[in-house]
Amino acid sequence: MLGRQAKILSDIQIKAVLGALEGSRNGLRNQVMFLLSLNGLRAKEIASLEISMITDADGNLSESIALEDKASKGRSGRVVFMSPALREKLNEYLTERRGTISKYVVVSERSERFSAHAVVVFFARLYRKFGFSGLSSHSGRRTFASRAARKISLAGGSLRDVQALLGHRNLATTQRYLDQDVDAQRKVVGLLFTGA
Repeated sequence: MLGRQAKILSDIQIKAVLGALEGSRNGLRNQVMFLLSLNGLRAKEIASLEISMITDADGNLSESIALEDKASKGRSGRVVFMSPALREKLNEYLTERRGTISKYVVVSERSERFSAHAVVVFFARLYRKFGFSGLSSHSGRRTFASRAARKISLAGGSLRDVQALLGHRNLATTQRYLDQDVDAQRKVVGLLFTGA
Protein backbone atom coordinates (compact mmCIF):
# COMPACT_ATOMS: atom_id res chain seq x y z
CA MET A 1 0.00 0.00 0.00
CA LEU A 2 2.80 2.46 0.84
CA GLY A 3 4.23 2.19 -2.67
CA ARG A 4 1.01 3.56 -4.17
CA GLN A 5 0.67 6.55 -1.86
CA ALA A 6 1.75 10.00 -2.91
CA LYS A 7 5.19 10.83 -1.57
CA ILE A 8 5.78 13.50 1.05
CA LEU A 9 7.51 16.76 0.13
CA SER A 10 10.88 17.59 1.66
CA ASP A 11 11.82 21.07 2.91
CA ILE A 12 14.12 21.46 -0.11
CA GLN A 13 11.30 20.59 -2.52
CA ILE A 14 8.90 23.01 -0.80
CA LYS A 15 11.41 25.86 -1.00
CA ALA A 16 12.19 25.06 -4.64
CA VAL A 17 8.52 25.12 -5.65
CA LEU A 18 7.69 28.32 -3.76
CA GLY A 19 10.79 30.04 -5.15
CA ALA A 20 10.07 29.02 -8.74
CA LEU A 21 6.43 30.12 -8.50
CA GLU A 22 7.39 33.52 -7.06
CA GLY A 23 7.93 35.34 -10.35
CA SER A 24 6.04 33.06 -12.70
CA ARG A 25 2.80 33.72 -14.55
CA ASN A 26 -0.07 33.50 -12.04
CA GLY A 27 2.64 32.97 -9.44
CA LEU A 28 0.71 34.32 -6.47
CA ARG A 29 -2.36 32.22 -7.24
CA ASN A 30 -0.19 29.15 -7.77
CA GLN A 31 1.66 29.73 -4.48
CA VAL A 32 -1.72 29.94 -2.74
CA MET A 33 -2.79 26.63 -4.32
CA PHE A 34 0.46 24.99 -3.24
CA LEU A 35 0.18 26.35 0.31
CA LEU A 36 -3.48 25.29 0.57
CA SER A 37 -2.31 21.78 -0.28
CA LEU A 38 0.43 22.00 2.38
CA ASN A 39 -2.27 23.14 4.82
CA GLY A 40 -4.03 19.78 4.36
CA LEU A 41 -6.68 20.57 1.74
CA ARG A 42 -7.71 18.06 -0.93
CA ALA A 43 -7.82 19.00 -4.65
CA LYS A 44 -11.63 19.23 -4.48
CA GLU A 45 -11.42 21.50 -1.44
CA ILE A 46 -8.92 23.81 -3.13
CA ALA A 47 -11.18 24.04 -6.19
CA SER A 48 -14.36 24.57 -4.13
CA LEU A 49 -12.95 27.01 -1.57
CA GLU A 50 -15.00 30.20 -1.46
CA ILE A 51 -13.86 33.61 -0.25
CA SER A 52 -16.61 33.54 2.40
CA MET A 53 -14.91 30.46 3.92
CA ILE A 54 -11.67 32.36 4.59
CA THR A 55 -13.03 35.78 5.61
CA ASP A 56 -14.99 37.13 8.57
CA ALA A 57 -18.29 39.06 8.43
CA ASP A 58 -16.40 42.29 7.61
CA GLY A 59 -14.55 40.68 4.70
CA ASN A 60 -11.21 40.50 6.52
CA LEU A 61 -9.02 37.44 6.17
CA SER A 62 -9.70 34.98 8.99
CA GLU A 63 -7.16 32.90 10.88
CA SER A 64 -8.88 29.72 9.78
CA ILE A 65 -10.67 28.13 6.88
CA ALA A 66 -14.30 27.29 7.63
CA LEU A 67 -14.53 24.50 5.08
CA GLU A 68 -18.18 23.69 4.47
CA ASP A 69 -19.40 20.16 3.68
CA LYS A 70 -20.34 21.24 0.14
CA ALA A 71 -16.68 22.07 -0.54
CA SER A 72 -15.31 18.87 0.93
CA LYS A 73 -15.36 15.13 0.43
CA GLY A 74 -18.54 13.60 1.79
CA ARG A 75 -19.44 15.36 5.00
CA SER A 76 -15.90 16.22 6.07
CA GLY A 77 -16.32 19.97 6.37
CA ARG A 78 -14.20 21.34 9.16
CA VAL A 79 -12.23 24.27 10.52
CA VAL A 80 -8.59 24.29 9.41
CA PHE A 81 -6.26 26.86 10.92
CA MET A 82 -4.03 28.59 8.38
CA SER A 83 -0.27 28.50 8.51
CA PRO A 84 1.39 31.95 8.69
CA ALA A 85 2.83 31.44 5.18
CA LEU A 86 -0.63 30.67 3.76
CA ARG A 87 -2.22 33.69 5.47
CA GLU A 88 0.48 35.99 4.13
CA LYS A 89 0.10 34.75 0.53
CA LEU A 90 -3.71 34.76 0.73
CA ASN A 91 -3.61 38.37 1.93
CA GLU A 92 -1.44 39.35 -1.04
CA TYR A 93 -3.57 37.33 -3.44
CA LEU A 94 -6.90 38.75 -2.25
CA THR A 95 -5.47 42.27 -2.50
CA GLU A 96 -4.34 41.54 -6.06
CA ARG A 97 -7.79 40.12 -6.90
CA ARG A 98 -9.78 43.01 -5.44
CA GLY A 99 -12.60 43.90 -7.77
CA THR A 100 -12.98 40.46 -9.37
CA ILE A 101 -16.44 38.96 -9.21
CA SER A 102 -15.77 35.26 -8.55
CA LYS A 103 -16.78 33.93 -5.14
CA TYR A 104 -14.07 31.25 -5.41
CA VAL A 105 -10.56 31.72 -4.03
CA VAL A 106 -8.71 29.99 -6.85
CA VAL A 107 -9.77 31.37 -10.22
CA SER A 108 -8.79 30.38 -13.71
CA GLU A 109 -8.03 32.75 -16.56
CA ARG A 110 -10.86 31.15 -18.54
CA SER A 111 -13.52 30.66 -15.89
CA GLU A 112 -14.50 31.78 -12.42
CA ARG A 113 -13.01 28.67 -10.79
CA PHE A 114 -10.80 25.62 -11.17
CA SER A 115 -12.34 22.16 -11.27
CA ALA A 116 -10.98 19.51 -8.93
CA HIS A 117 -9.53 17.74 -11.98
CA ALA A 118 -7.76 20.94 -13.07
CA VAL A 119 -6.17 21.18 -9.60
CA VAL A 120 -4.94 17.58 -9.89
CA VAL A 121 -3.49 18.34 -13.34
CA PHE A 122 -1.89 21.55 -12.04
CA PHE A 123 0.03 19.63 -9.37
CA ALA A 124 1.01 16.81 -11.77
CA ARG A 125 2.48 19.33 -14.22
CA LEU A 126 4.14 21.33 -11.44
CA TYR A 127 5.95 18.33 -9.97
CA ARG A 128 6.83 16.91 -13.41
CA LYS A 129 8.47 20.25 -14.29
CA PHE A 130 10.79 19.82 -11.29
CA GLY A 131 11.40 16.14 -11.99
CA PHE A 132 9.87 15.13 -8.65
CA SER A 133 8.66 11.57 -9.07
CA GLY A 134 5.93 10.04 -6.92
CA LEU A 135 4.40 13.40 -5.99
CA SER A 136 0.77 14.27 -6.72
CA SER A 137 -1.97 16.67 -5.65
CA HIS A 138 -2.21 14.58 -2.47
CA SER A 139 1.46 15.05 -1.53
CA GLY A 140 0.84 18.37 0.23
CA ARG A 141 -1.95 16.81 2.28
CA ARG A 142 0.25 13.84 3.26
CA THR A 143 3.09 16.22 4.12
CA PHE A 144 0.72 18.21 6.34
CA ALA A 145 -0.53 15.04 8.06
CA SER A 146 2.93 13.68 8.80
CA ARG A 147 4.34 16.98 10.03
CA ALA A 148 1.27 17.72 12.15
CA ALA A 149 1.43 14.24 13.72
CA ARG A 150 5.07 14.79 14.67
CA LYS A 151 4.40 18.21 16.22
CA ILE A 152 0.92 17.86 17.73
CA SER A 153 2.14 16.67 21.15
CA LEU A 154 4.28 19.83 21.44
CA ALA A 155 1.04 21.82 21.18
CA GLY A 156 -0.67 19.63 23.80
CA GLY A 157 -2.75 17.70 21.28
CA SER A 158 -3.01 14.16 19.98
CA LEU A 159 -3.56 12.26 16.74
CA ARG A 160 -7.29 12.92 17.20
CA ASP A 161 -6.56 16.61 16.55
CA VAL A 162 -4.70 15.75 13.35
CA GLN A 163 -7.68 13.57 12.38
CA ALA A 164 -10.01 16.56 12.87
CA LEU A 165 -7.77 18.88 10.83
CA LEU A 166 -7.78 16.39 7.95
CA GLY A 167 -11.54 15.79 8.16
CA HIS A 168 -11.24 12.02 8.58
CA ARG A 169 -14.02 10.12 10.30
CA ASN A 170 -11.68 7.30 11.20
CA LEU A 171 -8.32 7.50 12.95
CA ALA A 172 -7.19 4.50 10.86
CA THR A 173 -7.53 6.67 7.73
CA THR A 174 -5.35 9.36 9.29
CA GLN A 175 -2.73 6.79 10.24
CA ARG A 176 -2.40 5.69 6.59
CA TYR A 177 -1.34 9.26 5.74
CA LEU A 178 1.54 9.28 8.17
CA ASP A 179 5.12 8.63 7.17
CA GLN A 180 7.30 6.48 9.39
CA ASP A 181 10.51 7.83 10.88
CA VAL A 182 12.91 5.12 12.06
CA ASP A 183 15.10 7.65 13.92
CA ALA A 184 12.07 8.91 15.85
CA GLN A 185 11.06 5.34 16.69
CA ARG A 186 14.55 4.64 18.03
CA LYS A 187 14.60 7.86 20.08
CA VAL A 188 11.16 7.39 21.63
CA VAL A 189 11.97 3.86 22.76
CA GLY A 190 15.20 5.21 24.28
CA LEU A 191 13.23 7.88 26.12
CA LEU A 192 10.70 5.41 27.48
CA PHE A 193 13.18 3.06 29.04
CA THR A 194 15.90 5.29 30.46
CA GLY A 195 16.88 4.05 33.89
CA ALA A 196 15.14 0.69 33.46
